[in-house]
Amino acid sequence: MKVQCFTVGNFQVNTYLVTDEATGHAAIIDTGETDELVRRLRALDPAPDIKMILLTHGHLDHAGALSMLQAQWDVPTSLPKDEVPLFQTLPIQGTMFGQPSLNRPCGRIDHYVVDGDTVQLGETTLRFLSTPGHTPGQGCWYDDDDIIVGDTLFAGSIGRVDFPMSDGALAKVSLRRLLALPGHMRVHSGHGPVTTLDKELKTNPFLGYLRVERGLPAGWGMDW
Repeated sequence: MKVQCFTVGNFQVNTYLVTDEATGHAAIIDTGETDELVRRLRALDPAPDIKMILLTHGHLDHAGALSMLQAQWDVPTSLPKDEVPLFQTLPIQGTMFGQPSLNRPCGRIDHYVVDGDTVQLGETTLRFLSTPGHTPGQGCWYDDDDIIVGDTLFAGSIGRVDFPMSDGALAKVSLRRLLALPGHMRVHSGHGPVTTLDKELKTNPFLGYLRVERGLPAGWGMDW
């Protein structure tokens, strides 16, 4: 699977175009909150053969431009089922975060996914791992080598858990499940650079509790 990152919008969110190299079929993962991703994808030559849109969660920087993308590519869209309450606040989320100009329509959702669901992108099977905590239904899309994690995990950090609808205790459980995946997997986060699960397990200050659980050198850690 080929993974291309497009950092867009006021929040410099990482959005992704993932492509099955055998067929050329592509999926958009997350949207930004402006039309920047639409413009950048339309400028690609050759044009991507976009078959679906997948969302990791419903914050406006990850889902706010959904209707703009759907106006250009009328393809099925999948959202984590437990994310519906947050997703439905998109028309007022800008106001909630002090930026009413960023209020956005919800866009259309065709499929609701739960932990363990899969979608078929050409010959690539993308699996869905539910990782709530940052938001109620936050989740990750992955194959054998790459995982797009939204705001679950960053290089050296984790997604904030002090927002409305966040749950820090649930985030710890989710990170434990995420870090049970093979360590070689490349982590493509909603913000910041690419990392790997193994690197984060060894060095991320927010994952000290996992190192202790696994009998690894705890190193410097943060209590959260």
